[in-house]
This record gives sequence, C-alpha cells and structure tokens, in this order.
Amino acid sequence: MAVPDFQSFFKPLLDLAADGKEHSMQEAREVIAKTMALPAEDLKELLPSGTQTKFDNRVAWAKSYFVQAKVLESPRRGYFRITKRGIDLHKLGHKRIDVRVLNQYPEFVDFHKTRAPKEEEPESAAETPEETLQKSYESIRSDLVGQILERIVDNSPQFFERLVVDLMVAMGYGGSRADAGKSVGGTGDEGIDGVIKEDRLGLDLVYLQAKRYSGTVGRPEVQKFVGALHGKRARKGVFITTGKFSEDATKYVETIDPKVILIDGRTLAELMIDHDLGTTTTASYKIKRIDSDYFAEE
Repeated sequence: MAVPDFQSFFKPLLDLAADGKEHSMQEAREVIAKTMALPAEDLKELLPSGTQTKFDNRVAWAKSYFVQAKVLESPRRGYFRITKRGIDLHKLGHKRIDVRVLNQYPEFVDFHKTRAPKEEEPESAAETPEETLQKSYESIRSDLVGQILERIVDNSPQFFERLVVDLMVAMGYGGSRADAGKSVGGTGDEGIDGVIKEDRLGLDLVYLQAKRYSGTVGRPEVQKFVGALHGKRARKGVFITTGKFSEDATKYVETIDPKVILIDGRTLAELMIDHDLGTTTTASYKIKRIDSDYFAEE
C-alpha cells in the first residue's frame, strides 16, 4: 500500500473540520492517518528531496487548497477552521472531493490557474515532459503565492511596512536598507505612507501607499493617492495592497499623470518570489537539450 494522492485527503480533512472547532495540523495528521488506516511504513515514506514525508506533505497541500478555496480558514499558524462555504460543501455529502469540485469557487481558480480537466475528458497524454514540469512548477508557485499572502495578513501593519521597504530595496530602489527605511512607514501625509529614492543618488523620488486590504481597492482610494502626489508635485507613485484593484481603478491610472503603478496582492507575492524575499529554494532542476553543433561532423 502507498500513500494516496493528495486529493484523497480532501474529504477526511473536511470531515474533521465539520464540527466547527479549531484544529491543529498535528491533530489532522493523526486523525487522517487513523481514518485511512495507513501502515507505519507508509507514514515514514519520504519525498524524493528527503526533507519531508509524503504523508505530511499531502495533508499540508490538502489544507492549503481548501484555504485557497475559502473552504477552510487559518485563524493562526498551524491551525485551521471550517468556513460557512466549507459547511455548505460538507452538507452536499460528496463521496470524494477533488480539484474538480473546488474549481466551482472563483477564489480557487484565481490561484490554481491550471484547471482540472472536465469529467468527460481524459488526463492529457499529449503533454511533453517539459510541459508537465512547467505545469507542476506553476501550481507550486500559485500555492506559494497564497501562503505568502496568508502570512502577510496574519502579521502586523508594521511588518507590512518593513516588507514594502525590503521589496523596494530588493528591486533596486532606495539605496541601502537603512537609507530606505528612514523614508517609509508612518508618515500618513495626505495619503502618502512613504517616500523612497528611485536610485542610490536620489535623483528622483517614488511616493508609496501601502495598505493591507482583504477586499477590492476602488478608484476613489487611488484618486486620493493621486491627489496627494499632485500636492507634492510628484511624478511617480506606487500603490501596494494585499487585496485587489477594481477594473475602474486600473483603467484610471493608465490615463493620468503622474505615473502610478498598482501592485495587488498576487503581484506583490510574485515579486517576493522573484526577488527571494521571504522565500527559500528547496530544489533546483536544470532542463537540458541536445547540442546539435557538438554532434555535427564536418
């Protein structure tokens, strides 16, 4: 017997959470292992990387997918609790819950860009190994984006201010970390949260607005920031949020002067991944192809 695929953990995890109580991941692992009657040797089976057991990894993935689908929520680190959506899902009495079921929720589709095939369609056998690997990479990356945003929201506003500074410096703005930190956070000056140098010499300045939102930031909030930029005679601004920007707000900044860049939660997390901020590399793979020149005989 082998450890089941991670989607097989969805239903027992939801069954555990259905009592409405807060549960720890440790409790989830113990209960699910008993429910599935998995032998001790299966529970000890490691991932190829050797850093974690397959069982622990797949329970964690199941919980992560449910959080992205808003079926579960994380009240604190290492714990979860069922949501109203989760209760409704449990009442449907599915014998098995998988990605196809979770694709009914738009929040899940946003993060799980690679949608599960329709029931009448077989799993694609036409994909090349490179395409399969790329799909897996994108799925892992999307899950990481969700985890990053979850951690940001769980932390304090002061942490978010420091994160914004760290990201801007990692992207090449603001000179040194100490230099940038003097200019960002806590100003509250007419809708401006901070000012950072565009380069080490400070030849130009970038004005910042950093807001932790769980919902959508509309055009009025962005207009307020633009008005503050006009008051400073500023030419450049960056509005960063953990939420999303409305379509109206996005279209608005495309037609105005000064230049304003909107960074929503997903983009923020993507930038953190790209610039190794708050993330670490667990494995690296090189994809190689034939060097035709080497094998060509003259």
